[in-house]
Amino acid sequence: MSNAITEGIRVTVRSFYVPEQSAPRAQRYVFAYTVRIANEGTLTAQLRTRHWIITDAEGNVDEVRGEGVVGAQPTLRPGQHFEYTSGCVLKTPRGAMHGTYRMHREDGHVFDAEIARFELELPRTLN
Repeated sequence: MSNAITEGIRVTVRSFYVPEQSAPRAQRYVFAYTVRIANEGTLTAQLRTRHWIITDAEGNVDEVRGEGVVGAQPTLRPGQHFEYTSGCVLKTPRGAMHGTYRMHREDGHVFDAEIARFELELPRTLN
């Protein structure tokens, strides 16, 4: 699990392995992650874009940039949160992800909310 807070925006992530969509013999390891974005500050902020950095166990890096998350650009007022689940496919049985969400405030202030590094790995029973 990862946890980071930037200018009142807390981002927590939990990841898990998805065996039913994986094919280890074909070097296909599917991981899902659930993200919770909570506004613990006093000002409203809208998530506009995402930037993920995904690294596999061999050091290969893939960067993903795009608008919003899962088709949404949520606006979070103080005390509100937004949660979603997404996933990624690796060629190795472990890796890691981290990144940022570009947030916009009503007053025009723009900042990057940190997504702290979290591990993607098989459960210990499968290692």
